[in-house]
Amino acid sequence: MNIYFQSDVGRRRNSNQDYANLFKNKQGIQLAILADGMGGHLAGDVASQMAVNDLGTAWEEADILDEEKAAQWFIQQLQLENERIYEKGQSMPEYNGMGTTVVAVAIFEHNFVIANVGDSRAYLIRNGKILQLTEDHSLVNELVKSGEISKEMAANHPRKNVLTRSVGMPGILEVDVTNQEWLGEDFVLVCSDGLTNMVSEEEILAIIHSSVSLKDKVDQLIEKANDAGGADNITVLIIQCEEEDSCLKLGES
Repeated sequence: MNIYFQSDVGRRRNSNQDYANLFKNKQGIQLAILADGMGGHLAGDVASQMAVNDLGTAWEEADILDEEKAAQWFIQQLQLENERIYEKGQSMPEYNGMGTTVVAVAIFEHNFVIANVGDSRAYLIRNGKILQLTEDHSLVNELVKSGEISKEMAANHPRKNVLTRSVGMPGILEVDVTNQEWLGEDFVLVCSDGLTNMVSEEEILAIIHSSVSLKDKVDQLIEKANDAGGADNITVLIIQCEEEDSCLKLGES
């Protein structure tokens, strides 16, 4: 298994509110986390870094070796983090209303578990096709699902950045968790909307299926988003499965 990620401020933002990192638990199981923060001044930066670092620290202390326990862990830990970020937002005026998306992937031998809140995405690239594994928790996606607007209209909708779920909201947080099987030569792409708002799925697929290195794939996707305008921060993380029968031997990376 290979993993590489990079984050870029984009062409139009003064600061980067995206944040991503990798962590291993006591069993050597890797966790990849990406967060896209929101809020005035530095509040978005604070929220995204809190989410990634707090979840990562908790994962490093965990002794989880199976997918079912990982799914339960995600739900519990994201609720705790939701409360932490909300309370911090209430404690200081400059942090009021801050929040973040979170998409996280726990990487097991034969499967991977994804947790998602917000509109950052995870994709599976398999057999020449790209499939979005996460659902956007956004106003525009709700309008598409209800048939009020088309997917084409959603791409340029003036309120496409309005989220219906984020980490940092009051009350109970609903977390989407899915379990997927690894097949040989799979790629999993985790990214912020700074990529998907600028680069089509067809363009993403072409770059990931190119013969360049994993680092070059990530760099090219970021470059493509910037060439298209770079309207937002861009974070790209790719997990590459190389084994034919499973993605990794436990503890290897």
